[in-house]
Amino acid sequence: MKQLLYLGADHAGFHLKETIKKYLLKKKYTLIDCGNTTYDKHDDYPDFAYLVAKEVAHHKRIGILFCGSAEGMSITANKVKGIRAVVVHTLAEAKLTRQHNNANILCISGWNTSLSHAKNIITTWLNTPFSRAARHKRRLKKIQHIEQNT
Repeated sequence: MKQLLYLGADHAGFHLKETIKKYLLKKKYTLIDCGNTTYDKHDDYPDFAYLVAKEVAHHKRIGILFCGSAEGMSITANKVKGIRAVVVHTLAEAKLTRQHNNANILCISGWNTSLSHAKNIITTWLNTPFSRAARHKRRLKKIQHIEQNT
C-alpha cells in the first residue's frame, strides 16, 4: 500500500473526485473520503474543505480537494493551522508546490480540469518530494510563525 490520502469534494467536483478515487485505488493508495459521498447540488464546499484540512493537519498527511474553481476549497482549507493548500493548473505548478512549499492539500477545479490532466497533475504532485533546501525550510518556518501569531 502507498500513502494515505484524504479526499473531499462538493457537487462541482464530485464526479471528478469519484473517478480519481478509482484511479488512486488502482495505484494502491489508501483513501479516506471526507465527502461528499453522494451528489448533492445544494452542498457547500467549506464543509468538505474543513473536514479534509483538519484531518490532514491532525494526522500530518496529505489531501486532495475538488470543487468548481478549486479556489473556495483552497481558501477554506488554508484557514486551518498547518495547512498549505494550493490550486494547481499545470504540471510545473504541481511540482513546485511540493518541492518549494511542501503543500499538503492539492485543490483541483472540477469545471476546468479534464480527467487526463487531473491524473497527470495528481501523479506529479504525489510523486514530488519536498526539496528540504534551506531556503524553503526557512520560508515554511516564517509561515508557521505567522500562523502562531495571528
